[in-house]
Amino acid sequence: MLDYYGIEEDLSEEEKMIRDTAREFVEEEVREDIGEHWIEGTFPTELIPKMGEMGFYAPNLDGYDLPDVSEKAYGLLMQELEACDSGLRSMASVQGALVMYPIHAYGSEEQKDRFLPDLATGQKVGCFGLTEPEHGSDAAAMETTAEADGDGYVLNGSKMWITNSPISDVAVVWARDTSDPDTPVRGFLVETDRDGVTTNKIDEKLSLRASITGEISLQNVHVTEDNVLPGVEGMKGPLSCLTQARYGIAWGAVGAAQDSYRTALDYATDREQFETPIAGFQMQQDKFAEMATQITLAQLLAHRLADLKERGDMRPQHVSMAKRNNVRTARDQSRIAREILGGNGITADYSPMRHMANLETVYTYEGTHDIHTLILGEDLTGIPAYS
Repeated sequence: MLDYYGIEEDLSEEEKMIRDTAREFVEEEVREDIGEHWIEGTFPTELIPKMGEMGFYAPNLDGYDLPDVSEKAYGLLMQELEACDSGLRSMASVQGALVMYPIHAYGSEEQKDRFLPDLATGQKVGCFGLTEPEHGSDAAAMETTAEADGDGYVLNGSKMWITNSPISDVAVVWARDTSDPDTPVRGFLVETDRDGVTTNKIDEKLSLRASITGEISLQNVHVTEDNVLPGVEGMKGPLSCLTQARYGIAWGAVGAAQDSYRTALDYATDREQFETPIAGFQMQQDKFAEMATQITLAQLLAHRLADLKERGDMRPQHVSMAKRNNVRTARDQSRIAREILGGNGITADYSPMRHMANLETVYTYEGTHDIHTLILGEDLTGIPAYS
């Protein structure tokens, strides 16, 4: 992996071990077949419990037999998983940051005991239901409702673009409590085998193909009070989860960019044209110099973000800057890497074009590039560009 400034030389032994473990897992278990999975539009589901055994789900959380590793170690894990494929990192990111995190942060002790152990081992799969067919960036306008009924609530509505939903056992669903005059947003833990729940798969994606994406349809779904997250109400709940997930994305994008760079460099030093390796031509060296610079800047941003998170100083706006910059960097540099590979770069034998296509999704989900721009704009000027 590209580490031009030797940043990883300062990692702790635990952080190096987690990085190397993830890298070895990717090389031995995933990389050889991930291109075929991308072509076929499938995810290697047999890896889900293996990733659980490796401690890849929410390892930065404490208690409940969770590893409680450093935030930098968690970031490095996301980096190594996405160096293989965004779909692999998305699986771990959703399971940990969007499902286990809200249960850990806002759930009752009974809910934590009921869900966290099986989610941590991959024996159960979770998904996160916030985005709706008509409400993406404006998530606060959600139309999914929860109506009080006896000992619980009846949920109605639909969620869209939900990673893992077709294979999930439990969904963290955000809905409006219509029994409260202010109709606050609340979180519900909805087992997907309940009557009225359907999770249809979305097919024919042109990006993030090695990831299972679907919908969540809720038609008069009854859940008891025991399935309501008691520790939070309002948009703070889902937005805090997204902050955790975006943190992992900022690291993961560095991995995709590093892998694209390494693939292109290996190719360019081996490929000969006009009796010399193409890496020896000035135009190619200009590309490598710029790629290395931009990737190093993204890497430095991720490491600084981890330092802020560790000491409790990280703000959502910090994460917006890192997610916005690093995904854009990875998107741009994977395209340059594809250029260097020439015609061979459009095949699944090489990773950059697969990364490039995947990053179109990453550029859009967990807050679009434009939304993060406006978040930063408001933070810098004090003037909101949207309500």
